[in-house]
Amino acid sequence: MQKVRVLIVDDSALVRKVLSTMLESDPGIEVVGTAADPLIARDKIKQLNPDVLTLDVEMPRMDGLTFLENLMRLRPMPVVMVSTLTERGADVTLRALELGAVDFFTKPAADLANTFMEHAPEICAKVRLAAGAKPRERTAVARLDVAPRLSADAVLPRAQTAGSRGGTRIIAIGASTGGTEAIRVVLEAMPPTAPPIVITQHIPAAFSGPFAARMDSCSAMRVCEARDGQPIQPGHAYIAPGSQHLLVMWDGARHVCRLHDGPPVNRHKPAVDVLFRSMAASVGAATIGCLLTGMGDDGARGLGELKEIGASTLVQDEASSVVWGMPGAAWKAGAASEMLPLDAIAARLLALAHTPVPAAARVGT
Repeated sequence: MQKVRVLIVDDSALVRKVLSTMLESDPGIEVVGTAADPLIARDKIKQLNPDVLTLDVEMPRMDGLTFLENLMRLRPMPVVMVSTLTERGADVTLRALELGAVDFFTKPAADLANTFMEHAPEICAKVRLAAGAKPRERTAVARLDVAPRLSADAVLPRAQTAGSRGGTRIIAIGASTGGTEAIRVVLEAMPPTAPPIVITQHIPAAFSGPFAARMDSCSAMRVCEARDGQPIQPGHAYIAPGSQHLLVMWDGARHVCRLHDGPPVNRHKPAVDVLFRSMAASVGAATIGCLLTGMGDDGARGLGELKEIGASTLVQDEASSVVWGMPGAAWKAGAASEMLPLDAIAARLLALAHTPVPAAARVGT
């Protein structure tokens, strides 16, 4: 098995040491070198030809964004950003994803060694999958799964019956790795009169607010971080907070956002399966479910539940996905009726939204 060769770029000697130890605990990863700043990294990339770069967002002599932008123009390669859990760290990281970084993980504020090691399986998986995001094929490496894996049943039991309330179309989107940019592409193409959109993106709590604000600035829709009890309205998009599951519920007169502080589902909180299951129960066949790029299989089962009740379901294709894990799992399971490239998804969502909901699928309003 060919190992993923990693170059660590961080100005902290402690971070370089801890990251090296953690990544090399994975038999599928080899740390080929470290660099204290981008200028040193530039020379080491030429010498070592790594498969993946981990890059701190705040660096001396040249900031991480400038280095990343130059790197993607002159020598494109998979980059995983190392971010801080601050408002500035969130904003810079989201900009890095726009510039071409594959993914990111957060740097703990305290107890660096222990906290990093607690998240070692997730971080190692991100690095390995980043290498796999390159156009050329690579040998797949098994994901490190250690935490108990819960289904959506842990948050919301599956409804025995489902139907659309009020006949109103609602679009539900799930995404993970590469999803922040994929969601931007979709939202930028939406008119201000678009049907309501609810979104679960795997993202830390400190990042979901800045992400929603960034999406609001680039979309004709009003985009916000969802609040508990918030009415769901046309022309609005609601993004799940990074620390809570987002559900859509019928309150007797309208659909509203509900936030749930239940356990992680598929090791994610928020989880796409939870959102999709709530849509199946409260929106029914009027749902338009969509899975974008992301690692793992969260959302595949929920999309299948939506398809079973007559909802429209589609996924992003492999060629345009950063990681074809979530949409690929759904497609292989037969949960999606359509597979489309990213740049065609917004138009298709709008077209589906303009098709009438079958009367037989509606329940009392």
